[in-house]
Amino acid sequence: MKFAVYGQYYQESYDEILKQIISFCYAKNIEIVFEKQFFEMAKKNNPIEAKTFSSSADLNLDSSSDVFISVGGDGTILRASTFVRDSGVPILGINAGRLGFLASIPKESILHYLDLVFQKKYTLSKRTVLGLETLITIPELEEINFALNEVSINRKDTTSMIVIETYLNGEYLNSYWADGLIISTPTGSTGYSLSCGGAVLLPDAKSLIITPIAPHNLNTRPIVIPEETEIKLKVSGREEQYLVSLDSRIFTISNENELTIKKKPFEINMVAFQDKSFLETLRNKLLWGEDRRN
Repeated sequence: MKFAVYGQYYQESYDEILKQIISFCYAKNIEIVFEKQFFEMAKKNNPIEAKTFSSSADLNLDSSSDVFISVGGDGTILRASTFVRDSGVPILGINAGRLGFLASIPKESILHYLDLVFQKKYTLSKRTVLGLETLITIPELEEINFALNEVSINRKDTTSMIVIETYLNGEYLNSYWADGLIISTPTGSTGYSLSCGGAVLLPDAKSLIITPIAPHNLNTRPIVIPEETEIKLKVSGREEQYLVSLDSRIFTISNENELTIKKKPFEINMVAFQDKSFLETLRNKLLWGEDRRN
């Protein structure tokens, strides 16, 4: 068995987490590899004897890894998905952050859940991924042009609204006068989209959410559409450019460019356990049921 380990940052609280992961792997004779930059940060505090894989275009993470362990919060898992890509390697999120919808494994229970992984007592939660294509080629988008959470469009260098002309499978839907627009997967429904009034979707829902950001027309509301829908966007405004983000990766795009967003042919696999349901996570993270009447 082989574990790959990644963290976007390194904090003092990670020391104990890594000690548990490393000791477990040594005890079970599991091969362990670290992302190179995270390895350099971690080895200052931990005696690590492990292989490393690169972190740029020359990625060496491949399908030989049984599990990709992400140490951090949900943002770290979003970054981890750019390493996994279409390899099919499942991601296990250890929550060293705050909210943690994706990174659901608490620091206090690491050994228990690692043992379940070792015994293969887990399932895979398959997550929809969105791809982005542009009419005019954007070099920065050629290598990693997908998002696990959402693709969002935002105004740039102005306090004025932008207009986002939106088409679904070639049919005109609406021109959103707003600060921006979010196209969210079910995974991303508890993120940016939720904060802008979007619905919460279960991870296995076969749908996407289009959520406007501060729309000028008050009767404009989020809409849920089938995941196979092709979405085409044309943006105009007082400025000549606008911002597009794929999860946390941000790009500047000119108004004459057009965007096409559609589901990618692969999915990101998340490690799921029987005693860690999405509904339980919702209740715990959003404090549902905390009303005294319950």
